[in-house]
Amino acid sequence: MSYEHLDARTRQSMQKEVDLDISRGALYISSRLNPQGIEKYPSLLKEAIQSHEDAWLADELRHINCMNTTEKRKSSTVRVPITAPETLAEGEFNRFYIRGLCMRAMEDDIAEVVVCRGKQVSQPRPESEAMIGKQISAKILLEDLRKSQGVEPALGLPPGPNSGLTVRLP
Repeated sequence: MSYEHLDARTRQSMQKEVDLDISRGALYISSRLNPQGIEKYPSLLKEAIQSHEDAWLADELRHINCMNTTEKRKSSTVRVPITAPETLAEGEFNRFYIRGLCMRAMEDDIAEVVVCRGKQVSQPRPESEAMIGKQISAKILLEDLRKSQGVEPALGLPPGPNSGLTVRLP
């Protein structure tokens, strides 16, 4: 993913949002993480936010073997997709990037952020394409993402895993 405003100031806001989730016991912990992953994920996420990006986080999750190999679905057990580290890392890093950028916008008296494509995808979803260029209240988006960890946010941003959408300042 490409994050247009990922700089020291946005990273600081992202870190505050991670700390807020941790203090509330609300940090999303994927069911695809194994016990080692559950233990290491919060510190890896914080390090990614401080100094790296989502690709680094995915590499670390894979390198230190943080993912389960199988998961239960209804009445069967299936293999966890090989792309699970990327899906988790990209999705959660992006959520904290959006939250951090919303905080930054509000601090600068910018009322809205703009939906943009952060990653090219081979088959973009029509609902994702329809969102590009839309302006969304930074305050409302931040509140939505704070209360919807691990589930589809009410505003639909980001619109599901691997959508490639993020936000930017106007």
